[in-house]
Amino acid sequence: MSPPFVILVEMNVRSAELMPEFRRLMDDNARLSVKNEPGCRRFDVVVPDDSGTQILLYEIYDDEAAFAAHLKTEHFLTFHAASDHLLESRRIRRGVLVCEASAGT
Repeated sequence: MSPPFVILVEMNVRSAELMPEFRRLMDDNARLSVKNEPGCRRFDVVVPDDSGTQILLYEIYDDEAAFAAHLKTEHFLTFHAASDHLLESRRIRRGVLVCEASAGT
């Protein structure tokens, strides 16, 4: 069995005034991904303390096929169409989960 597939995304929103709209769209996409996609294990949205316009995503999927399926879902396509114009930049990194540690393990 292959290790879980990880996506790390760094996005910069065009302005701080656009962040509430972008966050609403992004948070909906994250929640629907975990709720409706059996292959989506985790989808975290992070706002760094030192940035008013940056969003970081940490997503874990069962495998690369589950991520490819995510990109075809209605909620992702809706998010992408509604939010793309709000972004100044997007950087995507792909990887595999090699160690998972949490409280109590």
